[in-house]
Amino acid sequence: MAKLKQVLPSGARDISFFEQVYEVVKRIPRGRVTSYGAIANFLGTKLSARMVGWAMNAAHSNPLIPAHRVVNRQGLLTGKMHFATPTEMEERLAKEKVKVKEDQVLEFEKIFWDPSVELS
Repeated sequence: MAKLKQVLPSGARDISFFEQVYEVVKRIPRGRVTSYGAIANFLGTKLSARMVGWAMNAAHSNPLIPAHRVVNRQGLLTGKMHFATPTEMEERLAKEKVKVKEDQVLEFEKIFWDPSVELS
């Protein structure tokens, strides 16, 4: 939580877990991806990757939250079924020059964005 306070807008200390997730996701740069587990780890809830997934499922219709940049720990587009169409997640990533083949982010390790490193 100490790390999170550094990235949250002032006055936003008592926000919900979902809102904390969204604040981190908003900081993922274009052309990069992160994982549910990396976000959970950054928030100090290492075993809550599934809860981060639930937050992402609730965020797909919000254009201010780049939910398409969050994948599983292997780089798979496991959240794609929560977008408006089955191909929307991949299409959004392609617009950012992220290559995907058979629902797998290519060069995943190269473009992986770790909030614990990048936001510290």
